[in-house]
Amino acid sequence: MAGINENKQFVPINIGVLTITDSRTMETDTSGKVLADRLEAAGHALAERKIVKDEVPDIVAQLNAWVDDPNVDVVITNGGTGLTGRDVTPEAFAQVCEKDIPGFGELFRWVSLKSIGTSTVQSRATAGVARGTYLFALPGSNGAVKDGWDEILKYQLDIRHQPCNFVELIPRLREK
Repeated sequence: MAGINENKQFVPINIGVLTITDSRTMETDTSGKVLADRLEAAGHALAERKIVKDEVPDIVAQLNAWVDDPNVDVVITNGGTGLTGRDVTPEAFAQVCEKDIPGFGELFRWVSLKSIGTSTVQSRATAGVARGTYLFALPGSNGAVKDGWDEILKYQLDIRHQPCNFVELIPRLREK
């Protein structure tokens, strides 16, 4: 049965939070703060929190920097997953990820359907793995960040979650 095995010890992981926006600053980035607060409340470490502009080269550079940092296990982005010309997060992920996790975007849209109805079709939430690091892209609204963390990532980034979770695979992500 799915759920948290309380007999297993929690393993904190290091998570980088990247907000992708042309308009927010660290002071006005409420969705990045919501995400950082939630991951820390769950017992994980905030490795770093940054903001980059909606520019593919800038996003790719930051993703690669954290993927290559041994102190970052997971990167969660927020913003840039919509349909406008400035929404380029999935395109940046495509340049960095070696393996896609298509079920993440599918599940996110299913979860989001309960909150925002058919408007969820406009989300291009995505995920993948790059050189042993998980990358997750969420939309930039507070509601989307809450849905993504509370309904999916909180569980999949908890090694106690059964029958399986992303954390238990971290040691094997670099296998050839």
